[in-house]
Amino acid sequence: MLSTLRKNRRPRDLLLLFELFSILLLYLYNRDNESLDSRIIYLTIGLIAIIYISNFVLGKITTGDNYLFLIVSMLLSIGIVTTFRINPSLGIKQLVWALAGILLFYLTYFLVKYIKNMDRFVNLYTALAILLFVVTLIFGAIEYGAKNWLELGSIKFQPTELTKILVMFILASFYSNYDKYTKYKHTPYIIMALMYFFILMLFLQKDLGTAVIFLALYVSIQFVYEKDRKSILVNFGLIILGSLLGYFLFGHVRNRISIWQDPWKDAYGIGKQIVQSMFAIAEGGFFGSGIGFGYPNLIPVSYSDFIFPVICEEMGIFTGIGIIMLYIILVYRGIKIALEQEYIFYRILALCVSILFSIQAFINIGGVIKLIPMTGLTLPFVSYGGSSMLSSFIALGILQVTSEDLSFKYEKGE
Repeated sequence: MLSTLRKNRRPRDLLLLFELFSILLLYLYNRDNESLDSRIIYLTIGLIAIIYISNFVLGKITTGDNYLFLIVSMLLSIGIVTTFRINPSLGIKQLVWALAGILLFYLTYFLVKYIKNMDRFVNLYTALAILLFVVTLIFGAIEYGAKNWLELGSIKFQPTELTKILVMFILASFYSNYDKYTKYKHTPYIIMALMYFFILMLFLQKDLGTAVIFLALYVSIQFVYEKDRKSILVNFGLIILGSLLGYFLFGHVRNRISIWQDPWKDAYGIGKQIVQSMFAIAEGGFFGSGIGFGYPNLIPVSYSDFIFPVICEEMGIFTGIGIIMLYIILVYRGIKIALEQEYIFYRILALCVSILFSIQAFINIGGVIKLIPMTGLTLPFVSYGGSSMLSSFIALGILQVTSEDLSFKYEKGE
């Protein structure tokens, strides 16, 4: 245990140095603005405290993979520092969301670890997911063209962020009890119909990014665990058909593809985001212009969906590549956990979380560099946003539990 703590201390110390240097640069950039002094102090104390203490506490309570939280801590630090540089008020809010997310991480960790037979509640997960979709469709508010927000007084959140977690539990529950559910001939097609119902709801809400995530989760788990191989062919046929129907029936789908094909056609209108994003990445070069010396305000929604080009402009493509590598390592460790976990329910959950992080990061970064059409997804743990931050930490808490060897408890019926 002592050697493990010492091994984890060095990355924590390097992370601490990064945070101190970043905050020092923010202070030097804003030293003439006296109103920011107190907020920079809050940022310094808050960021160092929640990151350093959280990693220390985690090393004391878990026997699982401690590097998962260290990787996320680095992503979180880069995101908070960048958000604060763009908008100090949002930076402090993001710090609060991060604290709430870490608390949810620990709550999720203990709930998933100690609640028994979570693989038997597939009907409950399904009912909750459908309820969230129906409530959003009826009472949802429209923002940035998508009807995927609910407002409760001053609180505004995206129910689809919670639905992503429920979908992972639905898939894990179904495929971990596959023989039980497939006593009936057409059961694989029932779960397929359920997934496409969710995707249809997302299309009606114009939430294309989350629809892609749902589809990626289902296709990946189906390919690995579905014994009825014909249903996989049926699913691929439906994907092709659905893509064509989506393109011709939904104007916002054609609009996104049109922007992707030629953003320069309307560089000061609908193509402005992607054009400014590419300018920012190119302007930063390899090592960046320096924190505070970029022009993030030229990019619409730069603190959320388009935070990656802001990082590349001020911290360089070198840091952008570093962020991509952090996601690759996070996903690699998640897949490794899935391969080593003997309890099939946890194995599928670990695989789902890995797919979630990989697809969401790929869609966000791919969209802002014009590799694929933009979908409006945030970058996990980096972009500003409370709903995304909380759901990402819930997913991380699930992955942390699955990294522990708990299979023997279930084999013995404890």
